[in-house]
Amino acid sequence: MSEYRIQGATGEWEVVIGLEVHAQVTSNAKLFSGAATAFGAEPNTQVSLVDAAMPGMLPVPNMECIRQAVRTGMAIDAQINKWSRFDRKNYFYADLPQGYQISQLYHPLVGEGAIEISLDEKNPDGPTKSIGVERIHVEQDAGKLMHDQHPTRSYVDLNRSGVALMEIVSRPDMRSPAEAGAYLRKLRAILRYVGSCDGNMEEGSMRADVNVSVRKPGDEFGTRTETKNVNSVRFVMAAIEYEAKRQVAVLEDGGKIVQETRLFNVESGTTRSMRSKEDAHDYRYFPDPDLLPLELTDAFLEECRASLPELPDAKRRRYEALGLTAYNAGVLTAEVETARWFDTLLGALEGSQAKPAQAANWVAAELFGALNRLGKDITESPVSPAQAAELLALVADGTLSGSLSKQVFEIMLETGDGPSKIVEERGLKQTSDTGAIEAVIAEVLEKNPNQLGQYRAGKDALFGFFVGQTMKAMGGKANPAVVNDLLKKALAG
Repeated sequence: MSEYRIQGATGEWEVVIGLEVHAQVTSNAKLFSGAATAFGAEPNTQVSLVDAAMPGMLPVPNMECIRQAVRTGMAIDAQINKWSRFDRKNYFYADLPQGYQISQLYHPLVGEGAIEISLDEKNPDGPTKSIGVERIHVEQDAGKLMHDQHPTRSYVDLNRSGVALMEIVSRPDMRSPAEAGAYLRKLRAILRYVGSCDGNMEEGSMRADVNVSVRKPGDEFGTRTETKNVNSVRFVMAAIEYEAKRQVAVLEDGGKIVQETRLFNVESGTTRSMRSKEDAHDYRYFPDPDLLPLELTDAFLEECRASLPELPDAKRRRYEALGLTAYNAGVLTAEVETARWFDTLLGALEGSQAKPAQAANWVAAELFGALNRLGKDITESPVSPAQAAELLALVADGTLSGSLSKQVFEIMLETGDGPSKIVEERGLKQTSDTGAIEAVIAEVLEKNPNQLGQYRAGKDALFGFFVGQTMKAMGGKANPAVVNDLLKKALAG
């Protein structure tokens, strides 16, 4: 990833990027109520009296939400604050029934951590960069205004009101759209491995506020703008690119950047001003009088740490130690479902002659290719890890050749049958019967006297021709190694 610069009339400009990611906590209920959080429910069907801010209703923290946020902090080696506190962030909006949001400003649950990103996607063992995470705090989500349901009215859906969010605030350490994309992908992978957020950006369970400023390299930070609620990695990168170029144009034209909140238009790829950016004092933050501070015990923290799974970087290193290439290890650990599928495959291969590296090559080439054709992801694979292990074992022990294994795999995709059953029923077993192969070779040499003469006259490249003719005559069922050995003897004669 080369240095990213914007070329202006007055010279080069550097972009400075920070991301505030809102990740919906995977939980059985909202942050301070027992209401459900299922996506796609009918409007206002998942709203408790607490969420609707009915008089006299008091919030009660959902400890599963706290647990998930702590586990996320541990996954990025962040400081976990055993004492934290909730604050009220006061502002009026029609989808905020309380007139304030319960958040954490002064004493967040999780302090400083870091996320390591790869600067070269094609080479996960290449250069990396550490992006600082300033804090992770938990807070309520607001409801949703619906402007397209009536020609003159807006409706309010409070289903999201009170949903638990982790706000993961990075330091302004990113210097290009590509770095921001790599950070967001890595953070999403960690959240999905931990199980604290499903990372579904299309459904809004993970979204990013994008802070961008520009400066001449080495200068002080410039004034930043914040582009709100961007819901895909691609759009985050596009928003950064547009906003950075817009700011450079304004500055080079003698203007000033205004600290403001902006919106990204996905169709035009542009940002537009929404409102001036408020500072913390504008929200009159103060400790929430209805909630006691959170005090975490050592036993609770130990349970959180013990529950963490093997994380992407550790899993990638383990795969490389098994003989996988850095690229394959990176591909197989990028998504948690892929890694789980491959781990199950490795378990099923134990005791067979198939090697983990061969399995990885097969998954990356054959399985991914087939799933791509079928428009399915790995969780919908028609072939199970156990069936894949059986197929790879048949190749490793010589029962199937490479070409025969491709035929068997296609039949597996169509029928769902296991490879051994297909081989038995369709007679696709590879043969190493030297007598049968020698007879076919003799026939091939007899039918191709010109090529035989040329080969014996020194045209060694024709050896491949004879291999191909022999394999064709045997319907691809001959063991290639045996064919090569017998052909060399026959041609030498």
